Amino acid sequence: MKEKLMDMLEERKDEMIQIRRFLHEHPELSFQEEKTAQYIIDFYKGKDVDVQTNVGNGYGIIVTILGGKPGKTIGLRADFDALPIVEETPVPFKSKNEGVMHACGHDGHTAYLLVLADCLIQLKSELSGTIKIIHQHAEEVPPGGAKSIVESGLLDDLDEVYGIHLLPIAPAGMVAYNKGYAFNGRAYMKLKIQGRGGHGSSPHLANDAIVAGAHFVTAVQTIISRRLSPFDVGVITIGSFDGAGTFNVIKDSVVLEGDIRYMTVETKETIEREIKRLVKGLETEFDVSCELTYAPDYPPLYNNPELTEKVAEALRNAHIKEITEVKEVPPMAPSEDFAYYAEKFPACFFYIACSPKGVEKPYFNHHPKFDIDEDALLIAAKAVGQVVCSMQGSR
Repeated sequence: MKEKLMDMLEERKDEMIQIRRFLHEHPELSFQEEKTAQYIIDFYKGKDVDVQTNVGNGYGIIVTILGGKPGKTIGLRADFDALPIVEETPVPFKSKNEGVMHACGHDGHTAYLLVLADCLIQLKSELSGTIKIIHQHAEEVPPGGAKSIVESGLLDDLDEVYGIHLLPIAPAGMVAYNKGYAFNGRAYMKLKIQGRGGHGSSPHLANDAIVAGAHFVTAVQTIISRRLSPFDVGVITIGSFDGAGTFNVIKDSVVLEGDIRYMTVETKETIEREIKRLVKGLETEFDVSCELTYAPDYPPLYNNPELTEKVAEALRNAHIKEITEVKEVPPMAPSEDFAYYAEKFPACFFYIACSPKGVEKPYFNHHPKFDIDEDALLIAAKAVGQVVCSMQGSR
């Protein structure tokens, strides 16, 4: 089956590229991917599979491929939303939706998985177990699509789940992985500080919210430097400080917004606890009132170590000519809502290198000039296809 699958994928490399380019030209934002979802649904029309649509809190799609032999139930996930970015890549298939761009590789994720799924459908009589293809909406915007798809219960029979991400960390050919915590978790913070406005000449008659806010911006960094172990990973970024006003007027209130990242659940709990403690102290120290919104978005993504090691070994032993290296890499700083699948099921989320040919310093994901080497699409399809072939068998 593996040889047949690899040959089929090679023959359809150009189709993957064409699908990717079509999707790249027609990007849609998170929770607005109606036409993209319909494109995916149309792809499966007439095929011998069960297709469930509008799964979760948006346009999620689950395609179930029943194998001809008993075995595990495996999930394969790809996301299909785009970003609110004005594209600057000089490609002929540039986005036709001004201000929206596939700047994170989700067009490529969907393209490779559509073709791989179709090949598996054609080989289903030789397939052991069941494959659930998860076409997921809204990865980029919290609450995301993954959590709601998991909560739908339609994946409760999964034994394990896999996903990949295209990343320009090396030329196409390298497959990378990380065991254990692999992607940061993320939380959103908004703090309104209410003081008492007044004339700039008479600070004693007012209560300056800007001074309190400025103190918080500095003090909150001590959570990272003085409340976390040096071996833990945490980042607090105050990305917005709305204190605009007139130069000689003491500001009545300010609003701060922040982005919080952490690599473990324990670090998540420490940062949240300490931020809330600092806010209470701010009220006492500066005699202000504070309104704190603290919303955890995505949990840290945990790759099951045993499963991930099996994936790495399977890829190393696969002798796929397009894969030149299988490499363990450090954890990644961004967040990924694949983490919700990994919270419930044994999971492995690995990376397909895709730096454009001849580019020494490629633009990373979410940049308006982000681009990929489209050879990476076949590599993704073959790598995940190898995982499916290797992980088949009885429970």
